[in-house]
Amino acid sequence: MTTLQPRSPYSDDEIAKLYPQSLELQQVQILLRHGERTPVNARFKNTGLPAYWSYCEAARNFRYVILSADRSWDTLHWKRRLETFGPDDAPALAAGPKEEVDTVCQPGELTDRGRETTLALGQRTRKLYVDQLGFLPSGLDAASSQTVYLRSTPIQRALESTQQAFTGLYPPSARSPDLQPPSIVTRSMQDETLFPNEGACKRFAQLSAAFADRTAQLWNDSPELAYVNRKIGKWMPKESPVVKVDSHPRLSGIMDTINATLAHGPNTKLPSEFYDERVVANIDRICTEEWFVGYQESNEYRTLGIGGTVGDLTQRMIEHVSGKPAGAHTAGGDFKIGLSGCHDTTLAATLTALGVFDALKDKWPNYTSSIAIELFKRKDGSATAPSTATTTGAIWPAKEKRWWSSLFSSSAAPTASARTPLADLSTMNRGKLDDNFVRLRYNDRPLTLPFCQQAGRHLDGDESFCTLAAFKEAADSFTPKNWKAECSMNLGEPGVRPVLEKPPGL
Repeated sequence: MTTLQPRSPYSDDEIAKLYPQSLELQQVQILLRHGERTPVNARFKNTGLPAYWSYCEAARNFRYVILSADRSWDTLHWKRRLETFGPDDAPALAAGPKEEVDTVCQPGELTDRGRETTLALGQRTRKLYVDQLGFLPSGLDAASSQTVYLRSTPIQRALESTQQAFTGLYPPSARSPDLQPPSIVTRSMQDETLFPNEGACKRFAQLSAAFADRTAQLWNDSPELAYVNRKIGKWMPKESPVVKVDSHPRLSGIMDTINATLAHGPNTKLPSEFYDERVVANIDRICTEEWFVGYQESNEYRTLGIGGTVGDLTQRMIEHVSGKPAGAHTAGGDFKIGLSGCHDTTLAATLTALGVFDALKDKWPNYTSSIAIELFKRKDGSATAPSTATTTGAIWPAKEKRWWSSLFSSSAAPTASARTPLADLSTMNRGKLDDNFVRLRYNDRPLTLPFCQQAGRHLDGDESFCTLAAFKEAADSFTPKNWKAECSMNLGEPGVRPVLEKPPGL
């Protein structure tokens, strides 16, 4: 729920098992949750918890680009201070627990601790893909600048976490003087699908509200919340004295403050009852159901909540295999590793939609958690595909080299593209994907997707290596064809339906 305790680097024996000689690593895409942050709202001030936290040393060192009168560019180095209400509404500087004014954080801001842990994530990434595997170059220069693709949601803590992770992966000493500033791709909030976007998708907002209401009905009078109330209810505000899923603050808001305080120093701590093991476990269980059970039960929920992200990940792998990366996200070329700064809801939604989140020991993703989506190719291109039937029951041929040239040629169907569903591709083309495999690692733990466990959908002898064809088929089942249009469909229809639509493979 809070600070991630990363495992030590893989041993040589683990590397040999995780990266078999028969496969060649082709591409890695990493979804990374931002690092530690302050709560998004000031809560429980009646416990003595300060409203303002002084964990943001970056506030002393902001730099912004300035356009001068002569049309030249310069930078302004400035120091931020926050102002708030004082006595009689007189303006006053916001101060931390020890009257600090120059390091005060904004609500929800990445803290110094969060910068450290996301930098460390980048360093661990370098250790694996540069030092141990030799997959990435040790340094970046103008010729190799396309090696890395950087993406972030427009939320500042995610953007800064991406910057920290990139710096850990390629510190200044590993970047040549001729290297241009890296491009970080973002979207406007109305177009963002790198996290479940209730604000831009009306139908998803309705679905989220429906599942939240159902969770409240199921859990508000439960023994689990009764225990939470006995422990911390005395600190709830008078206008909402009972802890509920839908209380004020909401149960998820209480969890937000607990997690943020656990991740930081002694000056920002709640009373000990908030950290009672059963309190933490009960809150985690209920909030996880409120936010993520919809991905287990509703294909519409999966499609509108995280289908765009999974579709983008899949598209980039297909583009890599085809040798025809398309779109501005590649900045004119292919990439070997992508870092995408996102959120806990991104990671949990992705894993739940693919059917593996419920099997994980850690329910709510910790700060700086990550999913590495790795693309492999069989080294011997003429090797036979898995010997048993694939997802449609056929045995795919191992011949017909360079099949993507036919897929994208003028003789191919005009609608064929990297986003074209597997079911709409020819039998031969679907089968040829089996020379490529996809594996997910969550916080360095390899995962086995339920959809890929059947014979023919994975590498012989290792179910964690899903065939690219099978992974694409699973992703296609909840990738939207037109996200914005689908966000305006079914408005007003029931959000929770009696028939469960399970994730692919379950």
